[in-house]
Amino acid sequence: MTSEFNDLLPTQQAEKPQIWIIGTREQVVHIMNELVVKQVVHDRVKFTPIIPAPFASGKVMTVLVR
Repeated sequence: MTSEFNDLLPTQQAEKPQIWIIGTREQVVHIMNELVVKQVVHDRVKFTPIIPAPFASGKVMTVLVR
C-alpha cells in the first residue's frame, strides 16, 4: 500500500482489528465459510455484507471485524 492510500483510511486508536476479504463472490463466500468451520469466527454476523470492491473492478469484498 502506498502512504497516499493509508492517509485516506480513517483510523482511531480504539478501533478493532479488521480482516478484509476481497475476490470473486465465490471466493469470498468460500473463505467466510472456511473461517466459520475452522472456528476462527464463531458467527457470520461478524462479517459485513458482501459489497462490490470500490478499488477492484469485478471483485467483491467483506470485512471481518474482530
